[in-house]
Amino acid sequence: MKKTALSLILAAFFLLGAGSVFAQSKYFGKWPEGTAPAEVGKRLAENWVKRDFEFQSGKRQFVIYPEICTWYGALTIARETKDRDLSARLAKKFDRFLTDEGAKNISQQAHVDYRVFGVVPLELFIETKDDRYLALGRSFADKQWEKTTDDGITAEARYWIDDMYMITAVEVQAFRATGDRKYLDRAALTMTAYLDKLQQPNGLFFHAPDAQFYWGRGNGWQAAGMTELLRSLPKKHPQRARILKGYLTMMASLLKYQADDGLWRQLLDKPESWVETSGTGMFTFAMVTGVKEGWLDKKTYGPAARKAWLGLVKHIDKDANVTDVCEGTNKGFTLPYYLDRQRKTGDLHGQAAASWAATALLR
Repeated sequence: MKKTALSLILAAFFLLGAGSVFAQSKYFGKWPEGTAPAEVGKRLAENWVKRDFEFQSGKRQFVIYPEICTWYGALTIARETKDRDLSARLAKKFDRFLTDEGAKNISQQAHVDYRVFGVVPLELFIETKDDRYLALGRSFADKQWEKTTDDGITAEARYWIDDMYMITAVEVQAFRATGDRKYLDRAALTMTAYLDKLQQPNGLFFHAPDAQFYWGRGNGWQAAGMTELLRSLPKKHPQRARILKGYLTMMASLLKYQADDGLWRQLLDKPESWVETSGTGMFTFAMVTGVKEGWLDKKTYGPAARKAWLGLVKHIDKDANVTDVCEGTNKGFTLPYYLDRQRKTGDLHGQAAASWAATALLR
């Protein structure tokens, strides 16, 4: 009996594994020429390596979140493709920030757009085990919780959906680097608060309580944040069921709003709005990960995720610049505000999202 039971267990594991491999080979394999995630990801990462920081041109004083998000994507691409040369060059790009002079370009402002800086040194620590990266990266996750609200979440919370990547990413990375569950608890508690406040019955999210529009990239930040958190959140965590429900409700809604070319629009529910790539990249990341992790039905979401990737790569030019990216966007209060946002080429919001999508396909 014991031998039979063991055989059944092993067979079950085999079938689960085989199902995962099947899903990946059917939906996430045999790519048309020029669209393979390893090839596209490498191009995107090399595009980032060659760029100067915006503070070097005088555009701003500090490193800003799109740079960090793109850098994180490039690092994960290098790790998944085992490209040690690329990893080394991405790490070298960080050397300046370990000096007193370079530290002047790291903001200590209590703002989610600057706290997310910690994601990169934490990723570098995970890959190199160099304690200098850990100390720096962890400091941002800890400072974020120095001041909290009455319900225990960071006082930096603005209830803009953008926050749900910025806050979640640095706290989850701190957990991945240290194994300290308090970081997951922080992220999960904050995520549930945002779900309760901003997710609508249709599964989508308002940009903010007073900005009641389904902005594409804003919803992308939310989708990516939930995905990063769910990847690390234990199955028995008290907030997991609530977060997974929010994720699944959102993914089901996104299926309905995906355009024929695989992309999603600047305003998700407005067919007259233009297809936009940064939100699309984030949704692709979320869907691909969901299929691979078994959160989503592979027969339903596998084709949609593949279609999204193939649509997205058509918007990457010969220099690996992502086109049709919505410019930086604060919350807005009118329909024309969102519809009239400029379309950018090479904007790092789009570079980051496409990099995450490539990483999800490579995992």
